[in-house]
Amino acid sequence: MKDDDESKRIIRRVGQESEATMATRIRRHMSGADADPDDWVEIWGTRIGRVLSVVLAAVLVWWLIDFIRTL
Repeated sequence: MKDDDESKRIIRRVGQESEATMATRIRRHMSGADADPDDWVEIWGTRIGRVLSVVLAAVLVWWLIDFIRTL
């Protein structure tokens, strides 16, 4: 029984850490943290491009759902 509790605790901890890591990676990606910090144009261009890609993906998903519903 003790081993089961320990295993569940470890699995829960790994899950929490991986969720935090993924959230951090997404936040850094969307903010353009991987762009050259000395080039403000690259930083803002990266941010704008990534936000527009998310918006475009959402619009395409909405369009696909609407299209399928009308069939």
